[in-house]
Amino acid sequence: MFEDLEFATSLGSDNHSGVHPKILQAVVAANRGHAHAYGLDEVSKLAALEFKRLFGDTVEAQYVFTGTAANVLSLSGLVKSFEAVIASEAAHLQQDECGAPEKFVGCKVMTVPSRDGRIRPEQLHTRLQRQGDQHFSQPRMVSLTQPTELGVCYTLPELRAWREWTTRKNLMLHIDGARLVNAAAFLNCSLRALTADIGVDVVSFGGTKNGLLGAEAVLLFSPLAKAHFKFYRKQAMQLSSKTRFLAAQFYAYLHQDLWLEIARHVTKTAQDLAARLAEIPEIQVQHAVESNALFVRLPKAWIGPLRERFFFYVWDVEQNLCRWMISFDWQPETNTRLVDAIREVRECFREK
Repeated sequence: MFEDLEFATSLGSDNHSGVHPKILQAVVAANRGHAHAYGLDEVSKLAALEFKRLFGDTVEAQYVFTGTAANVLSLSGLVKSFEAVIASEAAHLQQDECGAPEKFVGCKVMTVPSRDGRIRPEQLHTRLQRQGDQHFSQPRMVSLTQPTELGVCYTLPELRAWREWTTRKNLMLHIDGARLVNAAAFLNCSLRALTADIGVDVVSFGGTKNGLLGAEAVLLFSPLAKAHFKFYRKQAMQLSSKTRFLAAQFYAYLHQDLWLEIARHVTKTAQDLAARLAEIPEIQVQHAVESNALFVRLPKAWIGPLRERFFFYVWDVEQNLCRWMISFDWQPETNTRLVDAIREVRECFREK
């Protein structure tokens, strides 16, 4: 049907990739007969067991269609309209949700500066100075992205310190985990260690960026996070009727640890690419490569020719800083083709 269409290799986003074959197989396998709607089917029950196996018995997984919905609904029921969520200035809640937290939750997003997406508890001192002041939005939640939008991971001690601090300050803790699996692979720890064992309240758990087809999950841990979530999700038009097809994807992703296979692959491939780029003196990798993201500073003249062969986004035009994202289907030989293309462009401009 689409044989004549050309699908080029892209570094632009892990959203640009297709769907992992095992995920598609699971959708096809679930596509027979009739099943109860709205999560009452047998496939959803199997997927729920997988979530509990990996995240602990306290987890309750609820599906949505988009990462924006996962992030915003994570706030619903926990943050009131006169309250605020505190996040890094690079956070998706601030930069990439088109004001959805303000529109649908009514809350304020307060930001603090960061060089690599990570923030520290001591940075929030000034944000808490006017607690109880009716003229000031009241901080209620801290949101951390793991790994950050710049591809750097919080360590387990850093996450524990955040939980201890937020508990003392009576604040909720949210993890934006669109690529949480990559952090688990890099830190060589379990998903439970990054969530339930830390004591987080709610997690946005990514699927689409990791080989799934339009499927995300909100993982609820604390009783308060679970209390009214299903009603907020329905109001937000994110309740799927044929839930078995979302559940089937997550079952295939979690069962037999396909998530870990993918996460290890993209993280190692990104690190291998960074090592090869280190041999080209004109290129600098800006941040530590601890996930599937590379932030690469290129000579300005190289950007156009390279984008024609491997599409990518320019993250910072003034610094010629580009973001390269490695998807589940990116192979070591694709790294070779990319490095070869870089060397060809380099030689072209040397000749000029």
